[in-house]
Amino acid sequence: MNTRRTPLFCDAELAERIERVETQLIEATARAAHRRLGDERGFLIPVAGGIASFATDDSPFNKVVGLGFGGVPTGDELAEIEHAYAVVGAPVQVELPHLADPEIGIALSRRGYQLESFENVLGIVVEAEYDVTPPDGIEIRPSADDELTVWLNLMADAVAVPDTQGVPWREEFPRDTYIEAERDAASADISRYIAMRNDEIAGGAGLRTAEGIAQFAGAATLPAHRRHGIQSALLSTRLSDAATADCDVGVITTQPASKSQQNAQRSGFDLLYTRAVLVKHTEVS
Repeated sequence: MNTRRTPLFCDAELAERIERVETQLIEATARAAHRRLGDERGFLIPVAGGIASFATDDSPFNKVVGLGFGGVPTGDELAEIEHAYAVVGAPVQVELPHLADPEIGIALSRRGYQLESFENVLGIVVEAEYDVTPPDGIEIRPSADDELTVWLNLMADAVAVPDTQGVPWREEFPRDTYIEAERDAASADISRYIAMRNDEIAGGAGLRTAEGIAQFAGAATLPAHRRHGIQSALLSTRLSDAATADCDVGVITTQPASKSQQNAQRSGFDLLYTRAVLVKHTEVS
């Protein structure tokens, strides 16, 4: 991997592009869940440049994303969203970038939304070329459709080992729920990778590219194969593929001060902005 890099500065224009791409991912994933389950309760409600998504019960993709750069939601728009979540028995969870229009945070606070947590968005400039030569005994290859279950379990295993450093995730999901959610996300134009070590499956990762943004959609290494350069090899390969896809920025989301953030920054990612997670619990009136 190229060790010389250009530090990345995030202005409102870049943040808007990242949030727009994130919104597209959430929408595609929710639609996949709706198709898989045939659940007529699922919904996608456009709002002020973003979207309010309900995929299915307890899904990590039940949230409002993409707000901040397309105007301030009106009271009527927020009331419609709150009612929709109340009908399905879910809280309204808004992920709001700190670079967003400050009037949005004020409007949400006045409606009773409470700040519950934060998450960090980190980014890296995608360079023109990368050395993708893996360490001896390691191979990074595309993950075939017939090993989707293997890939999903790799990702679930990574989540099952909590990151005890830094601010913890505010939500935890049962393994089966997480796997089904990732199955839906995998259908949203995410390229899957498998890492082999000495001819054994050792790890996996995901990548999605859109509008010049490369979204690093998780990475995992099985415990027996850790500390052998697999994560670095997965990152280099995905950065190289992002360059081939004409991406100029790669992004990853972590919890503040977590080991994941520390590892990302060691790999050259810069902290771009923070999302505040604002939640309101509602009931059908």
